[in-house]
Amino acid sequence: MSSQDLKRVTGLGGFFFKCENPNAIKEWYKNHLGIPVDQYGWTFWWKDKEGNDCSTQWSPFDANTNYFSPSEKPFMMNYRVHDLEALLKALTEEGVTIVGDIETYDYGKFGWILDLEGNKIELWEPNDSAFL
Repeated sequence: MSSQDLKRVTGLGGFFFKCENPNAIKEWYKNHLGIPVDQYGWTFWWKDKEGNDCSTQWSPFDANTNYFSPSEKPFMMNYRVHDLEALLKALTEEGVTIVGDIETYDYGKFGWILDLEGNKIELWEPNDSAFL
């Protein structure tokens, strides 16, 4: 399969942002917007066009987090991908900056890249069944 035929982003995996007080922000969203937050924020559950259960994570992070590094932006997008290893290989060949190594957890694999303006982007090959 050529890199042009490679299935790339399949959905929004999450939106992460820095704030001064993550717990206060979560409470504000809970009280004013009815978001039933947990220790990480909130997980939106939805079904893809094939009817598979999927999730998108919304999470506030402490303003001093290093998780978004080397980006200095106050946010980070997470995109769901089909085959993380193949995609990172193709992106490397295309000259995209890869940040760190792939990390694997029971809920999926993660990799990171930088976009043209230095925004860190998290790529997630999910295992949504780990959440069910």
